[in-house]
Amino acid sequence: MRKGGNGGGSLITVELPNALCSYTEQNPSLVLDEPCKTVGDALAALGRKSPGALDRIMDERGDVRRHVNLFVNGENVRFLDGLSTAVPNGATIFVLAAVSGG
Repeated sequence: MRKGGNGGGSLITVELPNALCSYTEQNPSLVLDEPCKTVGDALAALGRKSPGALDRIMDERGDVRRHVNLFVNGENVRFLDGLSTAVPNGATIFVLAAVSGG
């Protein structure tokens, strides 16, 4: 069994808002079965599975869009290490779109 990282069969789950499900064959939840040490790694893996969803999460500079919030096990990555935030084994990343009105 491998130690360290998320290799050796560890899975990361990405939970998406309904607005992005059209890019994932209507699946609100995607399981990433490749090693992901950081949120950035997980988003890159998501992009390989669903480039359309990633385009709505990340901008052309590779930054998380202003209206998108990412949470790792309930913690907002904006208040942690951003895309460098560690993703523990078995973690869930929640993608939430900010809602505004006026």
